[in-house]
Amino acid sequence: MGDSLTYNLADQWEAVSDRVGEREALVCGGRRLTYSQLEERANRLANHLSGKGIGTGDFVGCYLTNGTEYLETMLACFKLRAVPVNINYRYVTDELRHLLVDSNAVAVVCNAEFVPRVAEIAPELPSLRHTIVVGADTSGVDVSGAPDPVDYEAGLAAAPSERPEVEGRGDDDIYVLYTGGTTGLPKGVVWRMGDAFFGCIGGGDPMRLSGPVSSPEENLERIIDFDFVFYALAPLMHAAAQWVSMMWLLCGAKVVLHAGPFDPVEIWRTVDREKVSVMTVVGDAMARPLIDAWDEHGPFEVSSMYTVSNGGAPLAPSLRERLREICPNALLTDGFGSSETGIQGSRRLSPGEDAGPATKFDNVEAGTVVLDEHDRKVEPGSGVVGRIAHSGYVPLRYHNDARKTAETFVDVDGTRYVIPGDMATVEEDGSIILLGRGSVSINTGGEKVHPEEVEGVLKGHPSVYDVLVVGVPDDRWGQRVTAVVRPTEGHTPTLEELDAHCREHLAGYKVPRSLVLVEEVVRSPSGKADYRWAKDTAVTAVG
Repeated sequence: MGDSLTYNLADQWEAVSDRVGEREALVCGGRRLTYSQLEERANRLANHLSGKGIGTGDFVGCYLTNGTEYLETMLACFKLRAVPVNINYRYVTDELRHLLVDSNAVAVVCNAEFVPRVAEIAPELPSLRHTIVVGADTSGVDVSGAPDPVDYEAGLAAAPSERPEVEGRGDDDIYVLYTGGTTGLPKGVVWRMGDAFFGCIGGGDPMRLSGPVSSPEENLERIIDFDFVFYALAPLMHAAAQWVSMMWLLCGAKVVLHAGPFDPVEIWRTVDREKVSVMTVVGDAMARPLIDAWDEHGPFEVSSMYTVSNGGAPLAPSLRERLREICPNALLTDGFGSSETGIQGSRRLSPGEDAGPATKFDNVEAGTVVLDEHDRKVEPGSGVVGRIAHSGYVPLRYHNDARKTAETFVDVDGTRYVIPGDMATVEEDGSIILLGRGSVSINTGGEKVHPEEVEGVLKGHPSVYDVLVVGVPDDRWGQRVTAVVRPTEGHTPTLEELDAHCREHLAGYKVPRSLVLVEEVVRSPSGKADYRWAKDTAVTAVG
């Protein structure tokens, strides 16, 4: 940390860890780390990376499932002014290649199980010169094909534990989040850390009670003096899990990470064991199995729960009400935002309070408006559908994508807005009702699936003549990816055949779960897809 404290995330982390070093900071599986221990491990990793010539502006891939190593890698990069890159661990070779090429990553930290994918594409990545492998010494995986591989724990053990000395750290250092693009390819959203501190991680006010801090030093004054435990069920590769984990770490709380396959019974037991205060779910895909586990194996002890939070995907009203029955003394909160906007709004339901529409948000961040087709603010109560826009603490740009930057980050009457594509209306009381993305992207279990990408892969199968991909309602996943296929003459493709074909090129969540065969795919005379027809056809056929 320099002579004066800034909003830089490394500066803030180091200042907090110096104040509360003895407190428990992070729990994942069998590993428990105090603030001092997490700081030491991040220092060791930072020194290891620095010893490999990695520093300011270098991108480091985080190709990891949840573990303390994920946050350690983020903190280590922040310390060096390097840039940690979130990589969806479900990505297979093609997607991984694109992201590592686009980011020009010089190193990757990955689980041993992912090393074969890294090794396969390494010859095509001249910038990638170092691989740090979590579990290399116990997995039995041959890591020799990856660039300059080293076991994570061995690398830490050999590195100094002292805090690295880094010049120039400050608010202008960058923080990057990769998100899906309109073509399905990941795009890097580039934030200034000074903006991300406020726009993404709460500005020193995670409970939204006191308002953002007015100085970097004030954040230290808000370190809590009571026990508080945040339970992150979502993977850290997603923005929300990163943001909320950092939020609570920067105020002296404890963060519990869920590792391994989604095990709802173990999650409920962890709530009891760790005395969890806040647990965050991602829509129906997490809430439904948690409720099923409660009904089959419960009840469990949840009296420590202060809040059940939902974000990243809608929560069905019936599931929302069941969660309120299970945790009758807890607040139920919903949040909305995106990698491009940061946190935009929320709502809190006290025990017994009427829920109202599922996507109505009455606590809207300053700078969030809804613009009509003429870029005028939608009049409250008018019923006009417009585009969500956000100003103030917003990103700088998309990485390596000037065209998309120009489309998404726009100037309206002298104000710079980010307009990510969500549609909404404004109620008379000023609250916002979200209507979903204006595009045809599919939200399945909190993951965005872009039809054109899946269609491109499906068309590579010899039995597929033409295809459109849409989402149909699904009780668990919110939407189920469905392929509406016109077969090649003389062929009758099966879902199993297309599944196997897609899994060679796409992450599993993008693979169609339903198949509808049609005589012809309806398109406009110019060849543009008629997605409304495709969705109606799919819903009629598969429900």
